[in-house]
Amino acid sequence: MAKASIALNRFGLGGRPGDAPGADPARWLVAQLDRYDARPAAIAALAPSPQIVAEIADYRRELRDARRATRGNAAPSPQMDAEPAMRASPMADAPAMAAMPKRRKKPDDPTAQVRRDARLQARDHYGDAVAARALTALTSPAPFVERLAHFWANHFAVSADKLEMVGLAGSLEFEAVRPHVLGKFGDMLHAVERHPAMLLYLDQAQSVGPNSALGQLSGRRGQKAGLNENLAREILELHTLGVRTGYSQADVTEFARAMTGWTVAGLRRGGAPNEAGGSFVFAPRLHEPGTRTILGKSWPQPGEAQAASVLDLLATHPATARHIATKLARHFAADDPPPALVARLETAFLRSGGDLPTVYRALVDAPECWVAQPVKFKSPWEWTISALRGLGAQQLPPMAMNGLMTQLGQPVWKPGSPAGWDDVAGSWAGPDAVMRRVEAAERLAQRTRDTVDARQRAAELFPDALSESTAQSIARAESPGQGVALMLVAPEFMRR
Repeated sequence: MAKASIALNRFGLGGRPGDAPGADPARWLVAQLDRYDARPAAIAALAPSPQIVAEIADYRRELRDARRATRGNAAPSPQMDAEPAMRASPMADAPAMAAMPKRRKKPDDPTAQVRRDARLQARDHYGDAVAARALTALTSPAPFVERLAHFWANHFAVSADKLEMVGLAGSLEFEAVRPHVLGKFGDMLHAVERHPAMLLYLDQAQSVGPNSALGQLSGRRGQKAGLNENLAREILELHTLGVRTGYSQADVTEFARAMTGWTVAGLRRGGAPNEAGGSFVFAPRLHEPGTRTILGKSWPQPGEAQAASVLDLLATHPATARHIATKLARHFAADDPPPALVARLETAFLRSGGDLPTVYRALVDAPECWVAQPVKFKSPWEWTISALRGLGAQQLPPMAMNGLMTQLGQPVWKPGSPAGWDDVAGSWAGPDAVMRRVEAAERLAQRTRDTVDARQRAAELFPDALSESTAQSIARAESPGQGVALMLVAPEFMRR
């Protein structure tokens, strides 16, 4: 790979017709830091998270009302009773719902209608958000920074598995990640952990301190109001320090106690009647009182400031610097991150206090990121975006990306766990996965209607980097469409 091709494909999201990094590809990359738009038109047009949270609140209220109406009209029966899993978890995920045995319901079953309406509403939000993300990636003048936005969204992963997350997952990337991609890591960390998508996904909104005002009241009433450790654990294990970095289970529990009270306005337990909002709110009635001991330090701060102070420490901790440096080196240099590169990125992170543009410049300056041999196998998202950019796509049919990404095995914002999608070839380079790309390439090629000369386009997308064997295969194609399909599955297109 020549440097121009590396800039387009390893640092960026793949070339577009007319893209030219020029004589200094590294400078071309750094200049994109000034061209990045955190809120382009496609994203600005989406429903914001407060609106989606308000719809979730409406859904919960309507579901409660429907259940009361059902109980008031008739005794539960096999024909009218909702699925057991729905009673246990009214926000159960759509895949689980689809897999359940179907029971006959009365045509006017109000609970079924409420759930059906909520699923359709969430699906529309999800489809719009996926399309906006893809369109932004196709048309952005700063593909290097767009790649970084995708990197950080996967680092702070949520998964649209539960019904309440389907419509909300994309807003975390758009509202908490994108505005801070070119800022301090600590600012992004605070924004992500306060975002309603993260608070709901990891059940922080329902965490109650045992000795809080609400916890004591619940105890006197014989009700259970428990501490939830999910968010505290993932912040330490995934978002900041990384696994096996010296923190203990006691640190997780103490951090979870410090975080009690961090919840979502309009959905929080113990909230005021008809509370409006949909954004972060601190609820003192849920907060566990007292001084906490975390990572060997004492945290006497009251209320919200207690957990916020812990986040400040974590944001610039040496273990966090190494964890972030390792992931960035893996993403841009090799599945097995070069130790020397990790060390330089770690130093840049620590010396700058977590200033992300400083770390990105260190990446661009690193010789390990410019080796001529391809170092990474593209994930399905990377391959799809690079293919569409290479074909000059400027718009997408509704729901097209959603279906394609599901077919290729990487549905957007659905990694299935807080760890996000894997960033190594072993997860994406299997024979079945490659065959799916071949099938997708053929369909994409058909849409070009023989208007693309793959011989010319391939040379443009991979300047001074197209192998002779790939050039010959494309030249021998029986039709322009077949030439495009061959280009999209060539080694140059699969790897970066």
